[in-house]
Amino acid sequence: MSAAYDARFPYASELEMPVIGVEAEFKVFLDEREVAPEKIWRTPAAFVDRPLLKRTNKSLQLPTGGALYFDGGVIEVVTPVIEIAPQCTARVVRSLWEQIGFVRDQLDAWEARTGRHVRLQAFSSHFNISFELARTERSRDRTVQKLALLLAHLLTVPVIVAAANRKSTGIGVRPRRERIEITLDFTPDPGLMAAAAALIVGIVRDVISWGSYRLAELDGRDIPRIAGVKPGRHVTRKGWLTRDTQFPQSPFQTDPDEQVWRTNSGAMSLREIALEVALKFRDSIRRYSDPFSYRLLFSVLRSETPSLLDLDDRPAAYDDVGRMTRWGSVLPELQNFAALMDDASDSPLLTRRRVDVDEKLDPPWTGERSDRRGIGRPGRERRRVPAFPSRPLTRSAYEKVFLKLASGERLKIGGELLTPVKVKGWYHSIFRTTGGEERMLSIDQLLKYMGSWV
Repeated sequence: MSAAYDARFPYASELEMPVIGVEAEFKVFLDEREVAPEKIWRTPAAFVDRPLLKRTNKSLQLPTGGALYFDGGVIEVVTPVIEIAPQCTARVVRSLWEQIGFVRDQLDAWEARTGRHVRLQAFSSHFNISFELARTERSRDRTVQKLALLLAHLLTVPVIVAAANRKSTGIGVRPRRERIEITLDFTPDPGLMAAAAALIVGIVRDVISWGSYRLAELDGRDIPRIAGVKPGRHVTRKGWLTRDTQFPQSPFQTDPDEQVWRTNSGAMSLREIALEVALKFRDSIRRYSDPFSYRLLFSVLRSETPSLLDLDDRPAAYDDVGRMTRWGSVLPELQNFAALMDDASDSPLLTRRRVDVDEKLDPPWTGERSDRRGIGRPGRERRRVPAFPSRPLTRSAYEKVFLKLASGERLKIGGELLTPVKVKGWYHSIFRTTGGEERMLSIDQLLKYMGSWV
């Protein structure tokens, strides 16, 4: 019997909880020549050394919970959906780096088999956040399109300071039916990426609760904006893109501490604007982040810790993602992250009171098992932030579902034993019974059956 007509397996088109997810795209260089991954492998299965659940012809479900795609000439890795809750921003960044770690390990093994050399160059990352506002709460002033335009005005400068580099060119915001997508350059440092995720999710979730998404809201809330800067239409998709050419001068090439920007609050530096905006949303940022990412974000915005814009050039890790840094490691150019956890530091930049710098500043990977996938590989020395005792960063409920799907276990419901055979989007999975029939279950249904895996 088809799942669509079986009362035990009803079709559900939406998730019960609001979620976030992150996508990352990478250019592929084979023996130092840029190539489309489809030209080398045709499908991702060609370089993966184990059977994996299928999603589409060009995508696979990974054992780390996410997915691997070939998409328009790039390799794309995607996290599973992760419900919005305290520490969700650290969870989603950890998940992304676990997907990257798995793919990099598979490419290393393929290199060993073939004698070829493959590196992944950072291209972009996309932060997706649910827009679950009920239809009855939406109005002409509260549409996802108006929300996207408002966020394009609000988010651009803080995201530039927190996550952009000297070679970045713009920040995008796209309305995508029941979600908002924020696009920017990939950040090859896990800690800095977690800080940027905390900023983005905290601001977006707060703004969704506003009674109106009209631009006048920014003036009414005394939020600083650079005079004359207006986001442009996205060149390839619906949405908005604020490029360097839309500023009086490139914000990516200007000293972030130079007060050269005319705003509705007077002349300000890029960092001052970013800090003032972030402070307006600090409660929401704190609500969804972990203590270290929250502290790191405001440390960057206060100039206590360097941003990528403080460096002379884009770090080399952008050109070889997965080898130079992994979850649990730090870009060499940003080594003073460690000072965030040392209240006795001699750094002249760190002038915080003892009450502001305590054991809560452990990075989110502290306390995890040292053999966790994606942290490192034997024989390769890693630059690490010093670890202090900390509670492990737990898994989200939806994350556990996707890890179960990829585990090879079967699911017993009633008298039926179900084998997962395919993942369909991010809401459903396809199972096959011992009799060969197919069943489709939503992720929320699987969450209710978590004790039924055998």
